[in-house]
Amino acid sequence: MKLFTIDNKGKLIHYKEHIFSNDNKESDLEMILENNPENFFDDGKILIIGRQVLTNLGSWIDLLGLDSFGNTVVIELKRGKSPRETVAQLLEYASFVDNLDYEQLNGIFQNYIGEESSLDIYHQEHFESKVVENVSFNKASKLVIVAQDISPAIKQTAIYLRKKGIDIYCMEFKYFLNYASEKMITIDFVVGDDTFIRSEIKSISQLPKVDEKKFIDALDRNGKSLFGQLLEFAKSNGLFFRWGSKGFSLNLPFSDGFVGLLFGYPPDSVFKQSLYTGFEEIRKKVSNSDSIISFFRHELEKSGNFISAKSNLKWIIDKQIDKIDIDNLLSTLQLVIKKIQENELT
Repeated sequence: MKLFTIDNKGKLIHYKEHIFSNDNKESDLEMILENNPENFFDDGKILIIGRQVLTNLGSWIDLLGLDSFGNTVVIELKRGKSPRETVAQLLEYASFVDNLDYEQLNGIFQNYIGEESSLDIYHQEHFESKVVENVSFNKASKLVIVAQDISPAIKQTAIYLRKKGIDIYCMEFKYFLNYASEKMITIDFVVGDDTFIRSEIKSISQLPKVDEKKFIDALDRNGKSLFGQLLEFAKSNGLFFRWGSKGFSLNLPFSDGFVGLLFGYPPDSVFKQSLYTGFEEIRKKVSNSDSIISFFRHELEKSGNFISAKSNLKWIIDKQIDKIDIDNLLSTLQLVIKKIQENELT
C-alpha cells in the first residue's frame, strides 16, 4: 500500500512504511489502542476496563475490554511479527478471563479507572443505553491479536479455532512516516472481519488522575456553580475527595475507613456533567443503611433534580442552577452525614 499527502501545490508527499518496533515500544501500541478502541473495532465500540491485568498464572493481559453486550474482549498486542506462541498465550488468558464474575470485572475496572464507579452503570452510559439495561456480563469472550505482521501460521490456527467455535480475530496494522515525521497507521482484519462486532485481580497500569483544578477547569458555568459550592462544603465538613481519571467520589471518613456519598463527573465523561449518589457504598458500609438511603433518596427526589440511575440517582447538570437547589442539596447532605455518624460501620 502506498500513502500520500497532497501539499498546497497539488504535489504528492509520500508516506513510507516503517517497522513499528524500530521506533516504538509495545506500551506505545497499547496506549494507541487504549485511547482509540473505536477506530480499531469498526463493527462495535469497545470499553477498555483494564491494562496489563495479572492472571492467576502470573502472566499479563495487554488490554481487557467489554463489548456492548457485556462480553469480554481479550487483546494481545505485538508491535512486530506475531510469534507462533501468540495463540497459546491468548488461549491461556481466555481460560483465566472465562472464570471472572461481575465483582472481579468490576474490581479490575475500578482499579484501572481509579474510581468507585460501578461497571454496570459506566457500561450503560458508555454505550449510551443502546443495549438492554440488565447486561449479563462475561457470557462469552472475544480474543483479538493485533500485530504489524500476522504470520501465516497464526492466521491458519486462528481460522481453525473459529471453525471450532472460538471467537478469535487477527488484526494487522501498517505504520507510515512522511518526510515531516508525521505518523499514520492503517488497520485491517485478516481473520474474523466478517463477524466482529475468586481471587484479587491486579493491574499495573491506571489512567492518569485528575485533581481539583483540572476537574473545575473541565466544567461549564453551570457545573462550576454547583461543584464549587460542593467543594467548599466538603472542606468545611471534614469530607474528602478521591480523584479518578475523570471525576471524584465525595467521602465521609470514619476511624477505620470511609463511605462514598456522591460521585461527580465533568462534561467529557461518559456520565456527562453530573452528580451520582453513593447508595451502594452506604448499603455496604453503614448500619441501618436502609432507613438512611430511604431518607436520602426521598429528599433528592423531592428536589425534582435527580432521576433514576438503576439503584442510584443522578443529577444531569445541563442548565442554570438556582441557589435554593444547591442549598437544599447541601442541607440534605448535612442530615445524611449526621445520620451516618450516628450509626457504626457494619
